[in-house]
Amino acid sequence: MNWSISFEPLISWPLLTLALVPLALLALVGLWFRQRGSVFRFIALLALAAALFNPVFLNEEREPLKSVVALVVDRSQSQDIGDRTKQTDEALAGLQQRLGRFKQFDVRVVEAGKSEAAEERTETRLFGALEGAFRDVPPSRIGGAIMITDGEVHDAPPGAPDFNAPLHALITGNDHEKDRRIRFENAPRSGLVGKPLDMTYRVVSTENETGPVDVRVSVNGEQVAVEHATVGQAMPLQVTIPGAGRNIVELAIDREPGELTDTNNRAIALIAGIREHLRVLLVSGEPHPGERT
Repeated sequence: MNWSISFEPLISWPLLTLALVPLALLALVGLWFRQRGSVFRFIALLALAAALFNPVFLNEEREPLKSVVALVVDRSQSQDIGDRTKQTDEALAGLQQRLGRFKQFDVRVVEAGKSEAAEERTETRLFGALEGAFRDVPPSRIGGAIMITDGEVHDAPPGAPDFNAPLHALITGNDHEKDRRIRFENAPRSGLVGKPLDMTYRVVSTENETGPVDVRVSVNGEQVAVEHATVGQAMPLQVTIPGAGRNIVELAIDREPGELTDTNNRAIALIAGIREHLRVLLVSGEPHPGERT
């Protein structure tokens, strides 16, 4: 509760000044020369001035608005590895409990990458979720944000984020985690039946190792070769497409002791086998039996 006084004069300030200054001079002259009735005239002048100034007493009751704090939780597939999900849930519960003690905070929880479809959980877009959490919040009410993630963020800005508030991150996992994964660098969508098809793959390690590794190559579930690759380098691969239609080319590496998971030790490419007498439709770019020479 704050009391204050405000003046709302009945006439404009210039007119008020022109009217009161001469009267004030006359009243002061009368007091100086001790003229009869000068005191009453001075009191009347004060009453007139007070009426013209029109003082208003204000009583303000203010209720402060809460600052909004966002907790952005990573629920992508990589958070399912090891005990990261447990660490994430425990960190979220702890933050909610601690921030709940401060009445000046409005805590919002936003989960990124949480979807029933597996293909929608492969990428982590935390900054998009962060922007959505503060979409209806004025900049003056943004208190900050805390991200709970494993560090794999696919929509991080190239420079400093355009976020004028404290931004913190709690990283799940531990410093001694070890994991390898294999992926296709170049995998054509189609190839000629019975002809070699050039592809490229890479084995990546979290420890940035560069040792050799054996890669099993299978086509349609049947192992056709074992490639000797170097971790961290792009490796060429040639496979022969056995038949028309959909063909599955699979690469696999063995799980090393101490690895977090072997779910990313496999890579699959779907290749459409086409025969030489088929043309590719320019509209779709896919082989189509309706177009023949």
